[in-house]
Amino acid sequence: MDDDTATEILAATYRALCQHGYAALTVKDIAAEADRSKASIHYYYDSKENLFTQFLDFLYERYTAKISAVDGNTPREELTSLLDTVLIDGRTIPGQEFRTALLEIKAQAPYNDAFRTQLARFDAVLFDQLREIIVAGVETGEFDDTVEPSVAAEFLVTTITGAHTRHVATDRSIDRFNETITRYAETHLFADAPAEATR
Repeated sequence: MDDDTATEILAATYRALCQHGYAALTVKDIAAEADRSKASIHYYYDSKENLFTQFLDFLYERYTAKISAVDGNTPREELTSLLDTVLIDGRTIPGQEFRTALLEIKAQAPYNDAFRTQLARFDAVLFDQLREIIVAGVETGEFDDTVEPSVAAEFLVTTITGAHTRHVATDRSIDRFNETITRYAETHLFADAPAEATR
């Protein structure tokens, strides 16, 4: 498959997924979004599952590029920038429709090894990025030296994932979760945190 065609079909999959959700989405819907025939989609992807496995890989590449691009002059600034990046208000891209559809895909993971493997990569890359920032923060003295980077990174990944799920399920503002997680960082990670903060 040439790169242009691949990108076109996967971009159409994104749009169709936002509109229809995973469960109701058909190859016909994707073909309509791509302005192609169903036969042409099947020519490149032999099943909806195969298409979505490739689609998750497509999203993963974009996701890693996005979180790798966070900047900051210090580990503290980098962490704040990363949290802002992964906790975007649902009114903006990718938006409520996409978050809901992605949650539907995640619901398939216990029954689909390919989906589970792909989704695990999202967690792993976020964990690695967070851990790297926290390690740097401890080494420079900007973060509390009693912080265990792996434990703190695991907690943040779990909390971020839960924030996205609650946002979709209950329509709670993602900005509120961002404030809560930022407060956690300020009181549990940073070296100038209040002495009474519980670690």
